[in-house]
Amino acid sequence: MNESVHLEPTPAKTTSRTNDPERTMAGILEVATKEFAEKGLSGARIDAIADATLTSKRMIYYYFGSKEGLYIAVLEESYRRVRAIESTLHLKDLAPEAALRRLVEFTFDHHSGNEDYVRLVMNENMARGAYMAQSTHMKELNVPAIAAIQDLYDRGVTQGVFRPGLDAIDIHASISALTFFNVSNRHTFGLIFKDGVVSPDAQAQRKQNIVEMVVRYLKA
Repeated sequence: MNESVHLEPTPAKTTSRTNDPERTMAGILEVATKEFAEKGLSGARIDAIADATLTSKRMIYYYFGSKEGLYIAVLEESYRRVRAIESTLHLKDLAPEAALRRLVEFTFDHHSGNEDYVRLVMNENMARGAYMAQSTHMKELNVPAIAAIQDLYDRGVTQGVFRPGLDAIDIHASISALTFFNVSNRHTFGLIFKDGVVSPDAQAQRKQNIVEMVVRYLKA
């Protein structure tokens, strides 16, 4: 005996998010970050980003102009995020040395937990900064980072905690170099010196060592 089966119509894909431009753009940037970090600008596919965000190439180009425009927006958003978190550290409320320690610890943790960010920066350096140079916001995004270091350093010098004659940008570069290498070279370094150097215990010790290196460099 044949039984009739009533099939409910398949619901159409929701497109409500397209009516919320900010949410749509944020979703595109999130997916694009992973795509560009993993494959670089040349290997990344707009089709893949559109599929993953339930949007279209046309919409992505509407918001960002081009593949290169989206890539630049991803770079800007990556720096904007780290600077936004830095602004919540309340470094001005801390004594100079404590503020410096918190900043170095944060930078270490941020890089360790955001390999996509590190990959993006590495890819852009391989392009010799060609696309970052086209950004109209990149320099202003990073002004607060140097201003925060300048403030804690000046307070430290005034209080006799830090030695005079150092440059805030150079201090920033030293912190970045030590914490960035820990992620950018973690795979090759781990293979050469075995997995012990990337174990949780080893990373905790590495973090502590980097903090002490920077603090002792600044100490009077």
